[in-house]
Amino acid sequence: MTDWQKSSMSGNSNQCVEVRTAGGRIEIRESDTPESVVTTTRESFGRWLARVKRGEFDHPTP
Repeated sequence: MTDWQKSSMSGNSNQCVEVRTAGGRIEIRESDTPESVVTTTRESFGRWLARVKRGEFDHPTP
């Protein structure tokens, strides 16, 4: 299991998303609520991250 990582753009903020690998899976949490962890596969996380990078979530519909 690796240490939790967050974006370098977060600075010292406690309000950011953190990610780590654990047993071949990806774990995601909010730094201000570290007890709540979402687990996904590397493949699903990679597809989601690619969509983020393409800007698909820049203007979410309510």
